[in-house]
Amino acid sequence: MTRTRHVLLLDLQDDPAAIAAYRHWHRPGGPPAAVSRAIRAEGITALEIWHVGDRLVMLMETTPEFDLAAKAVRDSADPDVQAWETLMDRFQRPLPFARDGQKWVEAERIYALADQPSCP
Repeated sequence: MTRTRHVLLLDLQDDPAAIAAYRHWHRPGGPPAAVSRAIRAEGITALEIWHVGDRLVMLMETTPEFDLAAKAVRDSADPDVQAWETLMDRFQRPLPFARDGQKWVEAERIYALADQPSCP
């Protein structure tokens, strides 16, 4: 099965207590089961969040049918997802160049070793 990789970024509040709380909420078993179900139901086959300083990087692999805009619409109608998002809003802050209301900003891949010529 072909998968698509998405890389998204977001910042955390620059506060050690908020960062610790965010990390605690993301431990195994931390997010509500309904949120994990909603993620899996959308064709997201793998999702990781990496952290350094006050920056988060989300690595997401999806099926070819995945539609980020459609997921956003369904998430906005899901009270469990909205409760989770409201909780996470306390810890997160948008990147300076994010659009109004945008949380995670998708990165553009500009380099891949596989695209480079082989060296003799």
